[in-house]
Amino acid sequence: MRVLGIDPGLRSMGWGIVDAHGSKLRHVANGQCQTAVGNLADRLLSLFDGLSDVVKSYQPTHAAVEQTFVNRDGAGSLKLGQARGIAMLVPAKFGLEVGEYAPNAVKKAVVGVGHADKKQVEHMVLLQLPGVTLSGPDATDALAIAICHLHHIQANGHFEAALKRASA
Repeated sequence: MRVLGIDPGLRSMGWGIVDAHGSKLRHVANGQCQTAVGNLADRLLSLFDGLSDVVKSYQPTHAAVEQTFVNRDGAGSLKLGQARGIAMLVPAKFGLEVGEYAPNAVKKAVVGVGHADKKQVEHMVLLQLPGVTLSGPDATDALAIAICHLHHIQANGHFEAALKRASA
């Protein structure tokens, strides 16, 4: 199973790819799709093209995106929402189901605490993916999102197996 985690952002969209074989996790790649200052349409197209290249190159089987929260800056929230739309659209275009996770759910899955800070998340990503070189904070968050999604997929698989055994 190969999961693409995506941390949406208009200036920098983080992405991370993690493979899972049973309970073992392995880092595949991570990076950030950067946009230059310019008009919004060109920046969104740049994110779309960059993320599409990632999916073509690494061929994930699953994808997950962090949910965004609305802040006091309505215009900023709207722009971030448009970038998040690209983060959801690209995997869907390639036929991948997209899981969505709140930031606190990601932190809880990776660190064990829903209100962990960025340094704690980075530390746990480094522990769970030994030898990884992180491309930046957005890529770190994207790897955490991928790890969170893997934990949820595996937990759901165990639950479904238990239900099958119980009904047999």
